[in-house]
Amino acid sequence: MGKGGQLTSGAVVAAARDETVLIEGELYDVSDFRHPGGSIVKFLTGAGDATEAFKEFHGRSKKAKAMLKALPHKKATNAEMKTRGFNGEEAMSKDFAKLRSDLEAEGFFESSPSEVFYRLSEIVVMHVLGVYLLMKTPYYFTGITILGIVSGRCGWLMHEGGHYSLTSNIAVDKFLQEVLYGVGCGMSAAWWRNQHNKHHAVPQKLKHDVDLDTLPLVAFNAKIAKDAKGFMKFWLKLQGVLFIPVSCVLVALGWQYFLHPRHVLRTKRYREGFFITLRNVLIFGVVLKGYSWPAALGTYVLYDQIAASYIFTNFALSHTHLPVTEPNEYLHWVEYAAKHTTNIAPNFATNWWMAYLNFQIEHHLFPSMPQFRHKIISPRVKALFEKHGLPYDVRPYFSCLGETLWNLHVVGNDSHAKAD
Repeated sequence: MGKGGQLTSGAVVAAARDETVLIEGELYDVSDFRHPGGSIVKFLTGAGDATEAFKEFHGRSKKAKAMLKALPHKKATNAEMKTRGFNGEEAMSKDFAKLRSDLEAEGFFESSPSEVFYRLSEIVVMHVLGVYLLMKTPYYFTGITILGIVSGRCGWLMHEGGHYSLTSNIAVDKFLQEVLYGVGCGMSAAWWRNQHNKHHAVPQKLKHDVDLDTLPLVAFNAKIAKDAKGFMKFWLKLQGVLFIPVSCVLVALGWQYFLHPRHVLRTKRYREGFFITLRNVLIFGVVLKGYSWPAALGTYVLYDQIAASYIFTNFALSHTHLPVTEPNEYLHWVEYAAKHTTNIAPNFATNWWMAYLNFQIEHHLFPSMPQFRHKIISPRVKALFEKHGLPYDVRPYFSCLGETLWNLHVVGNDSHAKAD
């Protein structure tokens, strides 16, 4: 623990990286392929097996399967399999494939209309209650707190839409994600999908997982902190204290008013731009209409701070204090979930507070599965890990929160935080 800079024992792939990906025993040439979702496919070339990643990212897409089959491909030889870093993982691959197949046959990947209705209704009710308390009663702080929390819960729900695990209909999930993220959080769904899927493909892998690319505001890992210069070094010394009250809201504001609008304009995602604009019109033109501009801006920043600290802090609990792998290391899909992910001990309050993403191990194994089902399958995942000698890491909520903040403090204050 601490320093977040230790390395796992993943096999180092010595062979030069090529431009092929391995999916279900076939090598596909992607040298001339431009992935519609960005450069994620390049993270999976030359080493390892991309079968699980393809199934989880594109299992519901007929278009993606057709595009894959149209690429030049051939059957991989045993020698080619070895050059891709395989080290006796065939048994684990087979057991994982069987588990996934069993879960799929049992309906665990199917959406639940009642769950979708409950989640969407919760967001509507919380917004109505928060706005009413803020506009019609003296309970200012109660209203703004509810609105901040429900903005964060829009983030949880749009996350499901972005994985197409909400309604199981890609078009509907994309639309719901755009509405929830645009109106609820002021951010771009397309930008999120591009970045978040890279994280899922190779969590905690340096120069691959974008969640490690956090400077100048935060460094979760010693290998990231070493690149800090000047004032940034001073800021990082205080990051353990500043992360929740300051850094989270600065990230949110930067995303809302620079990074995501820029992405929307560059990629011509005008529908997303409409939802982001609608959010600002509703907030400043309706809810805060009677406020002076200083009071309106102050109220908005407070609202944003509650929302950002709620969702960013909870996301940080699952990975950031754990080890990393080097850019040329290979881990199996199952090993990434086991070695770079932790679950938060479940109970009714934590399950609601984290929208079942406290079952982060299961989520990383099966991101296309509706999140509320992760609790049900967790004993079977744990049994798989135990069979193959892998850790199944579960920690109490506040213990993990303390470890996360302590890791930030240690990384920011370790004068020897360098790439050893």
